[in-house]
Amino acid sequence: MKKLKPKYFNRDLSWLSFNYRVLQEAKNKEVPLLERLKFLAIYSSNLDEFYRVRVGLLRTHMLRIKNKDTVNKKKLLIKIQKKVGKQLNEFGKIYRRNLVPQLARNKIFIRTEADLNKEQHAFVEEYFRSVILPELRLVFIDGKHKIPFLENKQLYFAIKLKKLSNKKTEYAILNIPSEKLPRFIKLPSRPTQHAVIFLDDIIRQCLHFLFLDHTVKACHAIKISRDAELNLDEEDDLVQEIKNKLIKRKTNPPSRFLYDNTMPEDMLRHLREIFFSMKDFIIPGGRYHNFEDFFSFPTPDKPRLKYPVLPELKHKAFENSKSFFETITKRDQILHFPYQSYDYIVNFLEQAAEDPAVTRILITLYRVPEDSKIANALLKAAINKKAVFVFMEVKARFNEVVNIYWAQKFEEAGIKVLYSFKKIKVHGKMCLVERMEKGKKKKYAYLSTGNFHEKTARIYCDYGCFTAKKELTKETEKIFQYFNSPGSEPRFRHFLVAPFNLRDRLKNMIHAEIRNAKAKKKASIIIKVNNLEDIRVIDQLYNASRAGVKITIIVRGICCLVPGVEDLSENIKVISIVDRYLEHGRVFIFHANGKERMYISSADLMTRNLSRRIEAVFPVYDDNARQEIRQAIDFQMKDNTKARKLNKTQSNPYKQSKSQKKIRSQLDTYKYLAGLA
Repeated sequence: MKKLKPKYFNRDLSWLSFNYRVLQEAKNKEVPLLERLKFLAIYSSNLDEFYRVRVGLLRTHMLRIKNKDTVNKKKLLIKIQKKVGKQLNEFGKIYRRNLVPQLARNKIFIRTEADLNKEQHAFVEEYFRSVILPELRLVFIDGKHKIPFLENKQLYFAIKLKKLSNKKTEYAILNIPSEKLPRFIKLPSRPTQHAVIFLDDIIRQCLHFLFLDHTVKACHAIKISRDAELNLDEEDDLVQEIKNKLIKRKTNPPSRFLYDNTMPEDMLRHLREIFFSMKDFIIPGGRYHNFEDFFSFPTPDKPRLKYPVLPELKHKAFENSKSFFETITKRDQILHFPYQSYDYIVNFLEQAAEDPAVTRILITLYRVPEDSKIANALLKAAINKKAVFVFMEVKARFNEVVNIYWAQKFEEAGIKVLYSFKKIKVHGKMCLVERMEKGKKKKYAYLSTGNFHEKTARIYCDYGCFTAKKELTKETEKIFQYFNSPGSEPRFRHFLVAPFNLRDRLKNMIHAEIRNAKAKKKASIIIKVNNLEDIRVIDQLYNASRAGVKITIIVRGICCLVPGVEDLSENIKVISIVDRYLEHGRVFIFHANGKERMYISSADLMTRNLSRRIEAVFPVYDDNARQEIRQAIDFQMKDNTKARKLNKTQSNPYKQSKSQKKIRSQLDTYKYLAGLA
């Protein structure tokens, strides 16, 4: 067999390909109109984080480390800029040419300052004077005033002026106070109409109130995205270091300068000289920035323009039981979010907090909301004299402040809290409850692919498993024991735990499929992850493909593996599903000579997950739980509505099927689970 050097997609370009799949939903005419606006918001929010995290990191490496790789990074940044520029151009067309006209046809009007009637004009001027004007900060750029510091994600107008007295050209920066005021303001309109205007356009309309001695020659939106990396030294007092670095994050170097692409060249050149000299990070955009604000767009009551409401499903076993512990003892219970209610997790912990027989609760927290019911249940358990242990990962990016807040609340309540380890993150999602039953300690575990976060559980597709099986609760306890005594490496028989045995066990199971394929036995692997990036795992999958193992990969985001290459990956099919919910659960299924092995996990197949995080991959042993997960995965593999086929060109074509039956995996999963309720 001819040997080919493995090929890999670049992770950052692959991520941009994923974000384009989000943009595809914004232009998909089968998606309800107001949901298409939300997909624009998701695309915009994703891209901003990409620049703050990935591009910021590339920029930092380029400036700090000068070596041969610097040239490659610069070439990559040029490719990123080109790809983003092309996507943003399409983004603008989708908004202007498709969505705005279709909204108008549905009596939803996004007005600009140029098309207001007399009543709306009067409303706008009054709103400006009474509400907006007190929040504005105007700075002239003339050598006399200090150059303004542009805050991360804050919106600004760059304004070109002509002074009336001497015709001198001047420039000014004006904030658009969207962090304090609504981005969209409802206008007076007919009862059958819904008229809205951008905050930006009210300010444009009323600039003459600010510049009595000038003529406004040009006014264009600009925005800075700043590097989000904290660059932790991981000192002994990590919490204090994070607090200090969070303050500095606000002043980190820029990773993107976004500007209105209709801005005159001389004006852009002037701004570059003042704010941002690095050409590679200057990105042309549209008239408006921060499209993520469309999450809060004031929508009228028009259900037909939104996704149909899918009420949260009941879980039959828990609904017909008074005690979580009795139900879990009977058999493992699997939960599917967001289809089924996340209240079961909250109620389980609240019941544990109140139950006199419960003696101990242990939990890992990676992301929690500000008003976390789960955190409050833990506080209640402490009040009720339970021994509570929390491993709080305070290095969870963008969740640092909330995590530190809750960790300190826990400590004040007498809860034992351990914080992040140095150079490694704890990303596994698990909870262990110890209960005295008939004079003996019995343990119950909750093992999940998603965070203990009640809000994201409404839109993230995840699996959660309750179990009382000793082999699983014992190994869950081993992980918590390691947190308390991290000196010795724990051994696991059932769990696959990074960075200890996960790599080796995955490798062994892939090699077992290779041996079966070479022996002319059936061999297959199904992988569902958010991201596939680790080169060693990809090479193992290439070897499996060349041996004849049939591999199906369902990946939401980054995929560095190149599928469908002859003599390399021709037995690998890769699809990606983007729909109303965010696919987040990780599942690994190996044929295992007919004795199928199934695992769920918090771990993606990225180098960071396999080598620099504590992750847990849990076996699914209960037959009913296995059947439910397998059915959901089967729907995804057959999806011919929202699945894209990842190919060698990363063009994201929707997956076609000869079948006349439309399969939309998220809706079909919901219907399937509804039948089990």
